[in-house]
Amino acid sequence: MTFNSPLLIAFILVSHAALAQVKVPERLIFPSPYEMEEYKEYPEDEYVPAARESMATSPAYRISGPSFTSVQVNVNQAGENIVGDAANEPSIAVSPADPSRMAIGWRQFDQVSSNFRQAGFAYSENGGASWVFPGVIEPGVFRSDPVLDTDSEGTFYYNSLSTNGGDYFCDVYKSAGVGAWDAGTAAFGGDKQWMAVDRTGGATDGNIYAYWNQFFSICPEGMFTRSTDGGLSYDPCVTVPQQPVWGTLAVGPDGEVYACGTASGTGRLVVAKSANAGNPGEPPVWDFVTEVNLDGQQVAFSDPNPAGLLGQVWIGVDHSEGAARGNLYLLCSVSRFSTQDVLDVMFARSTDGGLTWSDPVRINDDNDPGAYQWFGTMAVAPNGRIDAVWLDTRDDPGGRNSSLYHSFSDDGGLSWNPNERLSESFDPHAGWPNQQKMGDYFDMQSDENGAHLAWAATFNGEQDVYYGFIPFDGITRAEGPEIEEKPLFSLAQNFPNPFGRSTSITYALRKKGRVLLEVYNQLGQPVAVLENGERPAGEYTLAWDGRDDQGALLPNGAYFYRLAAGEGSAVTRRMVVLR
Repeated sequence: MTFNSPLLIAFILVSHAALAQVKVPERLIFPSPYEMEEYKEYPEDEYVPAARESMATSPAYRISGPSFTSVQVNVNQAGENIVGDAANEPSIAVSPADPSRMAIGWRQFDQVSSNFRQAGFAYSENGGASWVFPGVIEPGVFRSDPVLDTDSEGTFYYNSLSTNGGDYFCDVYKSAGVGAWDAGTAAFGGDKQWMAVDRTGGATDGNIYAYWNQFFSICPEGMFTRSTDGGLSYDPCVTVPQQPVWGTLAVGPDGEVYACGTASGTGRLVVAKSANAGNPGEPPVWDFVTEVNLDGQQVAFSDPNPAGLLGQVWIGVDHSEGAARGNLYLLCSVSRFSTQDVLDVMFARSTDGGLTWSDPVRINDDNDPGAYQWFGTMAVAPNGRIDAVWLDTRDDPGGRNSSLYHSFSDDGGLSWNPNERLSESFDPHAGWPNQQKMGDYFDMQSDENGAHLAWAATFNGEQDVYYGFIPFDGITRAEGPEIEEKPLFSLAQNFPNPFGRSTSITYALRKKGRVLLEVYNQLGQPVAVLENGERPAGEYTLAWDGRDDQGALLPNGAYFYRLAAGEGSAVTRRMVVLR
């Protein structure tokens, strides 16, 4: 049966009519992307060069355990955390030709006092055990919304948004290795773009597809492009029906292309399919668009991510050789229609190429309607296993502190493994880089051995990017997270914060040792020494009036205080002077 069959067209229309009966409560109507001026990505602060080598450092955070390992990616040459910068909204690419080679890109903020961001990246050649952060692709050039992918041969691609005089456009950078990018190729584009590379091994292998928000774009009459020559050039823009935004792309086993997102102005989730998008001799034609009921809709501009999305829409395709080959999966963190739950990770599956979809399934297994399960992220392994991760506030009832959780399905989404907590909790509001968000997404790539995750957290008191690996052993695990052993001292958040005349700083030592407590400005320069000497075990509280070592009052702004104790161990926290 062809896609222009009258019977099939009638079936699709009936399906749309049935879905249209799902009432969207007015309290959840998602604002039209055409009305969301504040969501645009553009430079508001000037670029100020920062010498990373002169900035203060602290030990990089690490998680180690049989269920999950995670290492910080935005580190200096010695593998230490850089105090005073910020990194968020990461995307990951893992070479299928050599999985030990991988790259992560992110929004790099050289100083937390500025929201000027650049195309940060790091690479690993040892399976993610350690990372090299050379810097940014183009120093001093405003860039945002990083999306990375690879082709079948392991060539890396980095899709990056920029702006000039109100025009929003994307460039795609290419790297045969993992540490050097070419000059980039203009790829049309716009705000909140996504990219997918065909790795099917067939005639369409190596094709690159991208789409974006049509309203914030250099080509307002289109929102989708492709490259059929390995990224040397990109075709003129075309429009995807119903103009879905804030979603992702996926390539099916026969080279078909799927786009998903929230249909513009409706708040409804949709999936569009093109069977011929891979054919360079034909303009892309979208065969149909189907609404998918996840019993909820996307949320933006809400706690715990006030200036960003609480999760984008993810689509995945089964490429295995089993009975589930070609199955489609859709996942998103949504505010529910049928219940009062603020945000759940919801999932649906299609076994007929996206024409019809199953009833929605909730993946998170908590029963707290006030808990946020946000930044839901999905990846499908080549053997068909489906991985899902998200940030979860269930461990901080009524609060926003979030932990990383994981679940998987190895039967095509029919059942899901019990939720597993992978990390300790952190405050997502800590270390904002002069904008109230942790970006808009995480990113994950799965293979037979496990899931490779690019994520962000604030374990160092600032936003940092991490690589995580979730090994797959096919065994249900119920143990809690195994976090790296804490140091023999602790440093509390200062109080009050922000402060005007004075603030109190408390730290504790489990055993006698030498301590150094210093205050740094946003450039990582020391401005005040508060403690320097040997102290016996115990808890200490000291007052600081916001003066530097010369007795001068420091100007208003953000500062960092760092406690070092023992041999090389340190903890850094952020505070604000506001007189």
